[in-house]
Amino acid sequence: MLWVKSFHIVFVASWFAGLFYLPRIFVNLAMVPPESVAERERLLLMARKLMRFTTLLAIPALGLGVWLWLGYGIGRGAGNGWMHAKLAVVVLILGYHHACGVMLRRFVQGTNRRNHVWYRWFNEAPVLLLVVAVLLVVVKPF
Repeated sequence: MLWVKSFHIVFVASWFAGLFYLPRIFVNLAMVPPESVAERERLLLMARKLMRFTTLLAIPALGLGVWLWLGYGIGRGAGNGWMHAKLAVVVLILGYHHACGVMLRRFVQGTNRRNHVWYRWFNEAPVLLLVVAVLLVVVKPF
């Protein structure tokens, strides 16, 4: 199980690297002047590739997490409330990932209405989610 746990950590860290960087591309896209078509297209290409790669990293991260969850039997019985909270955080992370895909589609379609400041704040969410998930797993507060 240590191999599974190790690869789970690697894939989660890689997935989060994409979730940290993709909204930074959105910040830059929101700042592109309308006449800078080449810059916009270059950033969209980067964002599409990163979204695809990040999604591919999420799949083994989630699969290995389920393997660990089932293999260790965590979450069953008293004293495992932390796991239920962590699973709720994972659902929020999946929602954030999905929201990034929706925002990317809006940029591609030219229907984005949010400014770069909004995306700067949006970019902070995965940091907070990662901190909460790590604290729940390591500290197991309940």
